[in-house]
Amino acid sequence: MVTRSRILLLLVLSGAVFMEGVDVSMMGVALPSIRAELGLATSELQWIVSAYVLGYGGFVLLGGRAADLLGRRRMFLGWMVVFALFSALGGISDSGWLLIVARLVTGVAAGFMAPAGLSIITSSFPEGRERNRALLIYAGIGAAGFSLGMVAGGLLTAIGWRWVFFAPVVLATLLLVLAVRVVPRDVERETGSFDLGGALSLTAAMVLLVFTVVRAPDVEPALTIVGVLATALLLAAFVTIERRARTPLVRLGLLRNAQLVRANLGAFLFLAAFMAFQFVAVLYLQELRGWSSVETGLALAILGLDAILAPTLTPRLVERFGKLPVIGAGMTVAAIAYALFLGLGPDWTYVQMLPTFVLVGVAFALTFGTLMIVATDGVAEPEQGLASGLQYVSLQFGGAVGLAVVTAVNVAATDGTSPGALLDGYRAALLVPVGAVALGLLVTATALVGWARSPATAGSYST
Repeated sequence: MVTRSRILLLLVLSGAVFMEGVDVSMMGVALPSIRAELGLATSELQWIVSAYVLGYGGFVLLGGRAADLLGRRRMFLGWMVVFALFSALGGISDSGWLLIVARLVTGVAAGFMAPAGLSIITSSFPEGRERNRALLIYAGIGAAGFSLGMVAGGLLTAIGWRWVFFAPVVLATLLLVLAVRVVPRDVERETGSFDLGGALSLTAAMVLLVFTVVRAPDVEPALTIVGVLATALLLAAFVTIERRARTPLVRLGLLRNAQLVRANLGAFLFLAAFMAFQFVAVLYLQELRGWSSVETGLALAILGLDAILAPTLTPRLVERFGKLPVIGAGMTVAAIAYALFLGLGPDWTYVQMLPTFVLVGVAFALTFGTLMIVATDGVAEPEQGLASGLQYVSLQFGGAVGLAVVTAVNVAATDGTSPGALLDGYRAALLVPVGAVALGLLVTATALVGWARSPATAGSYST
């Protein structure tokens, strides 16, 4: 039974994930203004976003483990304070490197907060219909942060881009006051130790891969190959550490769960596509078309459609058709949306862009929360923090890789500063989100084959 205390708890935790989404998407709209004041190149500019998602993705597994060991309430509240402090530091930064450092630490804080918040939900709501609805509401509000943050970012950037950093400080402070009252105290905690070596090797691999991809257009191919090989070695080191650790960051046996692996791979590809598309869309609207940050934010506001659909329509579709078909439909809608934008012209009207924006909002409503349900379904209570962390590392690493690849393609395909050259670069870069979501659809299709053969598994994401 859903009690008043659970509703308040869900609202506070959803507010936190909304704040995280807003924080990322506001930055996307503010990037041209930040570039203008601090004089950053395109390859440097993407690090303002990538530093956050790498800090987030690199430490979210350690965050999930810390939530299980040290207590979910303690991790959620403590790291929210860090989040607010370093958001404030970003707002007063006067150089690119300091801004990137502030974003990195803010991302680390979010990496500890997010799995704690998600595991509080999965441990507070019983598995089944009640938890599914709670997770869809949670994910829908979080996804709304991505889209509505563009509007907020546009309005705040019109005042001054530094307000994009100060606004999360205000929201975090308000949520912290409420969370102290409604987040339940930790009763039982797992015993064990931290796998710091695993966390550091995974983070180093992620940072090196993104750096290698971003620098690829500007360096010799041999250096790119060396970077890829070094990344593979770091990932191999991570696996070795996990096999030998007494209390590993990731229990490798959990990865034998095909449902969990597909859900995380799908999340990786889905967010990679979205972050790549957003990056190109904002540059097109502001730097080629000359739209203001406010106009850009308002134009992308329709993406917030998912905030309405995710908690209302999606639960009914999941109950009626099962999780996997809903995810497949969402991936298909996303593929159509990004493909429609490939014909981007130098003077497209908003009406021509609108179908893509609407369809992206629908795709988010169908896919984002449903993947989150699948990623935590059937996972034992002591490993809910780990399962939550795996989902978030997939999302954030996907976002970082998507940004890195789209930046590299854009830089490589842009030959000059004329409007025609810029447009050629954008069109080439738009192939990245199309390709990423097409791969996501392929992953889903492999599971759909098994689902079709066994209708009894309609609610499952496994074969």
